[in-house]
Amino acid sequence: MRTEKKQSKKWLKTIGIILALVVIGGGAYAFSIYQSLTSAVDTMHQPIDREKSKKRAEELTLTKKEPFSILMLGVDERSGDRGRSDTMIVLTVNPENNSVKMLSIPRDTRTEIIGHGTTDKMNHAYAFGGVEMSIDTVENFLDIPIDYYMQINMEGFKDIVDAVGGVTVNNDLDFTYEGVHFTKGPINLNGEKALKYSRMRYDDPRGDFGRQLRQRQIIQAVLVEGASLSTLTNYNDIFTALGKNVKTNMTFDEMVDIQKHYKDAAKNVEQMTITGSGTKINDIYYLIVSDTEQQRVQSELKTQLGL
Repeated sequence: MRTEKKQSKKWLKTIGIILALVVIGGGAYAFSIYQSLTSAVDTMHQPIDREKSKKRAEELTLTKKEPFSILMLGVDERSGDRGRSDTMIVLTVNPENNSVKMLSIPRDTRTEIIGHGTTDKMNHAYAFGGVEMSIDTVENFLDIPIDYYMQINMEGFKDIVDAVGGVTVNNDLDFTYEGVHFTKGPINLNGEKALKYSRMRYDDPRGDFGRQLRQRQIIQAVLVEGASLSTLTNYNDIFTALGKNVKTNMTFDEMVDIQKHYKDAAKNVEQMTITGSGTKINDIYYLIVSDTEQQRVQSELKTQLGL
């Protein structure tokens, strides 16, 4: 039971990527869908009690096509409990080289929790201080500004896939997972099956790499469906799914500016990794990232942001 729950939380990573890339690379906003869009954005919009990033000397100006960053937080929300951000992904978007760099920060990464006065697992920042503390902690760890956040609820995944009419992927491994048989070759998946397709890891000889490959397949398939003209007929379902399951400090105008000035960047997404060594401290597992590895990642992200 614990393994299944852990795997389901990891799928939040895929939800976050899907949402961010849809916002960055979404198609034209026709006037006929204006009301549905603005209603969804109003529901999603949740400002945070935080001043401008101290990592930026000047305010970000999207109309000038300046590079920007987004922190994706995949959160398992429960009644009476803030939960933890079991998935943390940073996307850096650069319109000059038309690219998006996507970095997953392992949840067990040991780091200073900014504003809490402790050194702990990265994902504990959300439990201690919500979105604001998560942003401050990630900024400190990566030494870059975090301009926006998106918080995604796990249950949103199935709704989003179903809203675009399901997806088609080319499966390269015959396997069965949670009662569903996935055959080799092109297969059509609804939201529930897509979730299961992306969860399986232990029966894949490639391990986590194989699971990540299937997650990327789903992401790309959702983008294809979301960008197709036929999907415009489902705009109300799509916006409803996003409005129900996403919170962000982006405003409607900022989303429009991103779609207008940055959409080509979504065509070139590069995944970054950060490595470390696992160890136990006081019987608690942590991932220790070396100073050299941390500086390597920081340098690559700073270059991407033009800093």
